[in-house]
Amino acid sequence: MSDTVQSMVADPDVVEGPVDVVGGGHARAVRRSLAGQGRPLARLWPFLGPAFIAAVAYLDPGNFATNISAGSEFGYLLLWVILVSNLMAGLIQTMSAKLGIATGKNLPEVCRERFPCWLVWALWVQAELIAIATDLAEFVGAALALNLLFHIALFPAGVITAAANFGILELQRRGYRPVEAVISGFLGVVAIGFAYQLVYAGPPVAPVLGGLLTPRFAGTESVFLATGILGATVMPHVIYLHSALTQQRVVGRSEAERKRIFRFELMDVVIAMGIAGAVNGSMLVVAATLFHGRGLTHVGDIDVAFRSMFGMAGGRGPAIMLGVALLASGLSSSSVGTMAGQVVMQGYLRRRIPLLVRRAVTMAPALIVLAVGVNPSRTLVISQVILSFGIPFALVPLLMFCRDRRLMGALVNRPATTAVATVVVALIVALNGFLLWRALLG
Repeated sequence: MSDTVQSMVADPDVVEGPVDVVGGGHARAVRRSLAGQGRPLARLWPFLGPAFIAAVAYLDPGNFATNISAGSEFGYLLLWVILVSNLMAGLIQTMSAKLGIATGKNLPEVCRERFPCWLVWALWVQAELIAIATDLAEFVGAALALNLLFHIALFPAGVITAAANFGILELQRRGYRPVEAVISGFLGVVAIGFAYQLVYAGPPVAPVLGGLLTPRFAGTESVFLATGILGATVMPHVIYLHSALTQQRVVGRSEAERKRIFRFELMDVVIAMGIAGAVNGSMLVVAATLFHGRGLTHVGDIDVAFRSMFGMAGGRGPAIMLGVALLASGLSSSSVGTMAGQVVMQGYLRRRIPLLVRRAVTMAPALIVLAVGVNPSRTLVISQVILSFGIPFALVPLLMFCRDRRLMGALVNRPATTAVATVVVALIVALNGFLLWRALLG
């Protein structure tokens, strides 16, 4: 495991007892939790964190682009896609966390141990391409936010974003606690920003519930955007990362302890993904109410949405909150992407390169996109579609491993869980096949 991710999941002062855990004071809290001592919230508190780091990736700038596009063009039509995608994401992140707890290894490490060499290299190559697409969304989003808020040209804004990211990398070297605090703070900024906009928009309840509970499409463009929402919500790189965040954070020494640890981590996933799903839904609802509801059905770009909102009566505050939330999203999700990239390289190849070098390489395509003047919002949507193509390559191995009792022990998937996960994979592959067919036809 990389030095950075190692610092995220384990401190050196491992405490003897029923479990190996991070930190002395944290160790005592974990022991009390596993012994059933204290109030329910106090027992849960030591285990909160990994899913919140993963959840930031579900609120990256790509989500802004796909949700605003879907809401402005189709109103509340695709709100159900966000609900379904979030449920899928919760299932997948639960399985990823479970793999780390059960095996003490992350997903790429298990792939390296169990797959032939040629397949491991192929999986690594596609995972690196996904990392580049992820960085593209994060960098373009943060640069666009700086452009909207402070009128900085996109390329210089990208350079500023790069400098900020290097600063976050230095913070990561100090351990998992400061990073979790900062990332959770960014997540809170995004949530507050869209809660404020939701209050401003005042959406009607009946159409919102209709869009949430009635699965339907309206032509091929709606399917394209639905796949983008799926790619923005079920993120391949955090499928790898979540297993790394749980593999050594709390190490159970018996099957019973690992099952108790997993129950706490399950609550972590439910809470974090619940927040992420609510924020994603509010993005689409705000766009549907403010734009589609007023006949502005082509507000597909974030900058157009910002300026349109800014020009509405009382819309200055909500527009600024949109920009601030976008900036917080881009800066925080970039650090998560870097951690995931280190997990991928270390796990598949047993290699690691200096963090600063890796960051410079993966951010280069984003800076090129900003320099040549490609439409940033359309770039964000396309990057999310690319991400959706990478999901099966992470999810199929995860599904294979989590159904293997010899590997997972008491945490092996139940048959019903395996069946649902299989349907999820099939659905994602079918949607991607549709997009490829549409692209070939023109």
